[in-house]
Amino acid sequence: QVQLVESGGGLVQAGGSLRLSCVASGRIFSVNTWGWYRQPPGKQRELVAVIADSGSTNYADAVKGRFTISRDNAKNMVYLQMNSLRPEDTAVYDCNAKIYGVSYWGKGTLVTVSS
Repeated sequence: QVQLVESGGGLVQAGGSLRLSCVASGRIFSVNTWGWYRQPPGKQRELVAVIADSGSTNYADAVKGRFTISRDNAKNMVYLQMNSLRPEDTAVYDCNAKIYGVSYWGKGTLVTVSS
């Protein structure tokens, strides 16, 4: 059983920053690919950023240059540093881990950006 737990969400003013964290626990040897997704109110879930075990990253166009994904393999953790936040970044942010072809999800953390 693998569990993912996110933390770091909250309320922030436009232009501010937040750092999200996600930790994986359970029967894990290593996480192949980590991802952050988000679901804005009334919209579908969308990809924010992914980081492979090689360290290569990919970002949604909407967050390029503002968000940075990173990982700590020793701790089975992934982070999302979010700078220059905008009201349109308001969403529930979900952590995803792909481990040997199986996809796991956390319960999400709410980020609210006020104008």
